[in-house]
Amino acid sequence: MLEDASIQQRLLQATERLIYAGGINATGMDAIVKASGVSRKSIYRLYPTKEALVVAALRERDERWMQWFIAGTSTGSPSERLLAVFPLLRSWFSAPDFHGCAFINAAGEIGDLESEIRAVALLHKQRLLAYVNELTTACGFAEPEEMARQFLLLIDGATAVAMVTGQADAADSAGRAAQLLLHTLSPSNGLNPPQA
Repeated sequence: MLEDASIQQRLLQATERLIYAGGINATGMDAIVKASGVSRKSIYRLYPTKEALVVAALRERDERWMQWFIAGTSTGSPSERLLAVFPLLRSWFSAPDFHGCAFINAAGEIGDLESEIRAVALLHKQRLLAYVNELTTACGFAEPEEMARQFLLLIDGATAVAMVTGQADAADSAGRAAQLLLHTLSPSNGLNPPQA
C-alpha cells in the first residue's frame, strides 16, 4: 500500500510539473510515463483517463498552493495580511519555473464547461476568494464580498501580466492599487464604495 502511495505521488508530481510547464493538451501520456517512471498500465490502474489524472494533479496543486498562500499571508492585522499578498506574489513571479496560474491556464485550454478540469479550476478560485473574503470581512469593510472580488481581480491580473511579460514587478503595481483600494474604502474614512 505504501508503494502504491509513493507511485501515485510520483505520478501526480510529474504530471503537475509537465502540464504546468507545457500545457495539458501538449503533454502526452508518453511524457508522463517517462517523467514519472510509472508504467502506462499502472497509470491507468490508478486513473482510467488522462483527464482524471490531470484533475488529481490539479487538486494536489490547489492544496499545496493554498497552504503556501495562507502561510505567506498569516501575520499582522487583516489589512497587513491583504497587502502581504503582493510581495508574496512577486516572489512567485520571480521563480524560474513560473508559468502563470495553473488553474487559469487549465480552464483556458479546456473548452468543455462541464469538464472536471474546469471544475477544479473553479474550486481553486472559490477557495482563494473565500480566504481573501475572510480578510476583507475582518477589516470591517461594508461590502467585504465585493472587496474580496476586487482583490481577486488584482491577484489574477498581476499573475496574468507577469506570465505574459515576464515582469515580476506586476505584483508591485497590483500592490499599490490594493493600497489605494484599502485607503479609499477603509471603514475609518467613512467612504462607501459606489453603488452599481
